[in-house]
Amino acid sequence: MNLNSTTAPPLILVMTLVLVAGCSSLGRTVDPAKYDSMTCTDLNSAMGDVARDISQTAITRGKVTNTNVPRWLLGGSRVKTAVANRETARIDRLKQQQDAIAAVRARKCQRSAS
Repeated sequence: MNLNSTTAPPLILVMTLVLVAGCSSLGRTVDPAKYDSMTCTDLNSAMGDVARDISQTAITRGKVTNTNVPRWLLGGSRVKTAVANRETARIDRLKQQQDAIAAVRARKCQRSAS
């Protein structure tokens, strides 16, 4: 009977790819000046896009957090924590972006009278 695990290499590969892909998104800052030239419709659309990104990132973070990493997988829980922390940082950046859009939208766009 062969007891070699065939699930370990794909799991390690997926975790590594997620971590490496996430590092490419680090270091971005919010530039509120770029929203000044947008129309109210564009600002509303941007606000929706950011809200969708926050939701998707939160879902991803939840899946990572709830992943059951086997004890024998050395460094697995450390990778899981790093990926969850990266997703939390991304959510924080997206919330800053959402706040910047909301501030410009509040200044530029009037609310409907209805």
